[in-house]
Amino acid sequence: MEITCNICPRKCNKIRNEENGKGLCQMPYYAKISRYSLHKWEEPCISGTNGSGTIFFTGCNLKCVYCQNDKITQGDLKNIGKIVSIDELKDICNDLINQGAHNLNFVTPSHYIYILEKLFTKNKFKVPIIYNSSGYDDIDNLKKLNGLVDVYLPDLKYFSSDVSTKYSHAPNYFNVAKDAILEMYNQVGDCVFDDNKMIKKGVIVRHLILPNNVNNTINVLKWCKDNLPQGIMISIMAQYIPNGNLKDFPELQRKINKIEYNKVLKYMLDNNMDNGYIQDMSSASCKYIPDFY
Repeated sequence: MEITCNICPRKCNKIRNEENGKGLCQMPYYAKISRYSLHKWEEPCISGTNGSGTIFFTGCNLKCVYCQNDKITQGDLKNIGKIVSIDELKDICNDLINQGAHNLNFVTPSHYIYILEKLFTKNKFKVPIIYNSSGYDDIDNLKKLNGLVDVYLPDLKYFSSDVSTKYSHAPNYFNVAKDAILEMYNQVGDCVFDDNKMIKKGVIVRHLILPNNVNNTINVLKWCKDNLPQGIMISIMAQYIPNGNLKDFPELQRKINKIEYNKVLKYMLDNNMDNGYIQDMSSASCKYIPDFY
């Protein structure tokens, strides 16, 4: 199998065949995964008591300079992860369900939408399907998942194009991500929970606070308050730790501090944005970064 890939907003127009990929993500045609397991470090309505059935795809279409999963997203990824067929991916999903997974959580899936479309069209799983992305998703390809995904878990990382260019080489990030999030909501609607407070459908928008970038966070939150339906939940992450090669980014070479954290918390409370989640600062620890293949 082979495609000329324009799946994500990068529009690389590069060949992806069964073994190699020439685009920014470097990924071949078939799904390449770096880990699958029960994961207990997501939002409470996702992890529950048993854990979320997470499947980490290798590669990424955004490649943030501070990525905590840089082992599977940055550098030469030729020997990182394992290529699996759609039937093998189905077996992985069923294995996670048999282990007690509350849901199936596909992490960094934007460059594999066509694989997920085939997987979900061919197979019906008895737990909710979660699409867990950077938010940098192509709308036309997202529409192919309409009716197939139950929960969307996108990031909204940046408001400023200067910031998104500096850290992710994506000047159009905000415009792409905001439109993607609204398309996700159009597909699944308001958040719905079962009797155990586990999410069944809906959208949870995540945002990671970066050190020395609180204004970016406040602008993201303001846009969310002014533009997103109330049925979308907001999840603020305080888990940032310096990671990777940050020699050119001295402002990112520390965790967020209490002043930054409290400023974000105050904005949320002052604007009645308290129906979602905000991580405690203790979440900023490398012990929460998974081990990968």
